Amino acid sequence: MAICLLIPVFLYIHFVYSSDLFLNLKTKFKKLFSKEESRLLRQEFWTSFGKSFPRKWILYDTKIKGVAFKFHFDTKSALVALDLEDDLETRINCWEKLVALRNILQSEYLPESIYEEEYYLDNGKEISRIYIPLEQKVSIHNKNTWRDVMEFYNTNMSLFEAFFEEYRDMIKG
Repeated sequence: MAICLLIPVFLYIHFVYSSDLFLNLKTKFKKLFSKEESRLLRQEFWTSFGKSFPRKWILYDTKIKGVAFKFHFDTKSALVALDLEDDLETRINCWEKLVALRNILQSEYLPESIYEEEYYLDNGKEISRIYIPLEQKVSIHNKNTWRDVMEFYNTNMSLFEAFFEEYRDMIKG
């Protein structure tokens, strides 16, 4: 009698676990990483990026107060950015110059660049930002996406820096 009761349960479990519905649900749940695992993956990515593309990036060394290049990579996206974070008056002054150069940046260097005069960081801080997002689903927790992100960074940050070097004096003005 007990076996007769187990057969329907077994068939139900077999159906649920082999159905497309279950497989779709299973793929939607991502592996959760501890803070330490996440930190180690991030460290491994940046170390690997530095070894794969060994060069000195401008980043914070723009020679313009409050202006910095940034690489951003998290569990959902990757982008390269030029951030303006100084006091409002200085930020507006620099922003106006970058807006005047927008056509050059987008026609000769980075056609996909996005200008956001009011951009809010996760911590609530308001900055101005010009950025290029990677239009691909990526995650710093997924090593299979790292190569694409590294190549995206190398190509786009190199172009961004070339633009900046060419027009630094005008931007600094």
